Amino acid sequence: MTTPFYVSPEQFMRDKSEYARKGIARGRSVLVLSYADGILFVAENPSTALHKVSEIYDRIAFAAVGKYNEFENLRVAGVRLADLRGYAYDRADVNGRALANAYAQTLGTIFTTEAKPYEVELVVAEVGDRVEDDQMYRLTYDGSVADESGFVAMGGKAEELSEYLKAHHTAGLPLEDAMHVAVQALTGQEEKDFQPDLLEVAVLDRTRPRRKFKRLLGERLAALMPTAASPVSGGAAPEETAPPT
Repeated sequence: MTTPFYVSPEQFMRDKSEYARKGIARGRSVLVLSYADGILFVAENPSTALHKVSEIYDRIAFAAVGKYNEFENLRVAGVRLADLRGYAYDRADVNGRALANAYAQTLGTIFTTEAKPYEVELVVAEVGDRVEDDQMYRLTYDGSVADESGFVAMGGKAEELSEYLKAHHTAGLPLEDAMHVAVQALTGQEEKDFQPDLLEVAVLDRTRPRRKFKRLLGERLAALMPTAASPVSGGAAPEETAPPT
């Protein structure tokens, strides 16, 4: 007769949390930063077909790290929810907070009821008419949601990237300076030279009519990339770090 294998609920939840965190940490980094005219998204992503940053609705965008098939399912569900609410009521009734709450409920349910949690971390961002009205919600694998201000770093070396952004990012930066901060943060922590073809970049631009989301591609993106001779305004270039031994 075999003895049943027992794991306490606390240990089971800790194991699932550790599993999800390790999966997310393997993902390439995504940065979300406010700038003078909106919200900037910079993702390390060499693919031109599989997007980590996408439009959800008129003023709302979505960024994610982790397993692509899992966060793509969430993105599609968010688009459908936003479209349904906008059609049934009014386009102005679709907002980032409601969408973040819906994602939080879905992720929380999956984490507590399924054997394997989603290995994803999300940001739902909404641009307002003023800088003070911009919203950024960060959601983790267990359904936790946090209202962030200024910037968010996810995936890869998120803690180190957050420290860099805390030191160098300031409110009201022009788009070019915000882009320089993001790229130099990635360059300093990932220890490689980022070219436009390695990045996925988009903005929520409050100056655009109705649909605020726009991808930055080609010459426009190349013009925003920092050079060795163009330090970030308001801060020094990142220090070089020794390669791991």
